[in-house]
Amino acid sequence: MKLNLYANVTQCKACQKRFDDLSDTILAGHHQPLRIWILCLYLMGLNLSNHQISQELDLFQADVQQMTTQLRSGIVTNKPTVSLEGEVECDEVYVIAGHKGQPEVVKKKVEQDVTVV
Repeated sequence: MKLNLYANVTQCKACQKRFDDLSDTILAGHHQPLRIWILCLYLMGLNLSNHQISQELDLFQADVQQMTTQLRSGIVTNKPTVSLEGEVECDEVYVIAGHKGQPEVVKKKVEQDVTVV
């Protein structure tokens, strides 16, 4: 059953509850189409200001402010916890910056940290 132009709304046969593609996401319950949200997220990645984004998307600045706040808070809230298991390989690890070519300075720093603890 199609109820609007932006999302495919479906009704659960068991509980009769309606849901769409955006249900239980940070984009649920907002009037902007999904393509506007994706464009806004892309423009945020380009480090554009809210004013610039509002001009690019032809939206009110208050709407863009609300969208960017929602996206930022939703991304942080829904960030999964990182768990590493088994063997982990790292390429080009930079352990201590600033001491390149001076291993004795690094050794002194490590010895100082160990004795302090």
